[in-house]
Amino acid sequence: MDLPQSILHTDYSLMLKVNRDWTAPWFDTVAIFIREGSFWAPFYLFLLIFITVNFKKQGLWWAVGLLSLVALSDILSSHVIKEIFDRPRPCRDEFMAHQVRFLARNCGLNGSFTSSHATNHFAIATYLYITLKKLSPWWALAFVWAGMIAYAQVYVGVHYPSDVIGGALLGTALGTFAARVFDHQIGLGLPA
Repeated sequence: MDLPQSILHTDYSLMLKVNRDWTAPWFDTVAIFIREGSFWAPFYLFLLIFITVNFKKQGLWWAVGLLSLVALSDILSSHVIKEIFDRPRPCRDEFMAHQVRFLARNCGLNGSFTSSHATNHFAIATYLYITLKKLSPWWALAFVWAGMIAYAQVYVGVHYPSDVIGGALLGTALGTFAARVFDHQIGLGLPA
């Protein structure tokens, strides 16, 4: 599938703004780091343990729901949608590769649309927010976390803005579905 030219032009322009114009040397290092598993995996591992320990059987089901959600969002983004759209990443696109600052360790061999990082992290953020918002409204900050990771994908040159926007929308939809199923079927037993 091809995107209309007007969308492509806007996508390319915004990509170059984020990747070349809105930059800072200190953020080059930060952007590379925040998209790596060594940055976000400890937080998610802590959450899995924390919820399981504090909510026992319901917490275990919550963890199963989260892990299933991540598997579903990753498969859908990485192996279904990317194959349908078959869009090259900016760092592999013949038109864009020579214009993009490529900061990541590798460019990735699969397609660009949708960003799996954006899909997965927005799915997680949505699941966290919906299932845990009764504990604290601060869980809304999970969307800032996911947004930073998604923004870094564009900043380092491995995704277009539309890739992360599409991934964020897909992840939010999947996270909403999974959280609603969990809350309706099991729930954590939090007061309303």
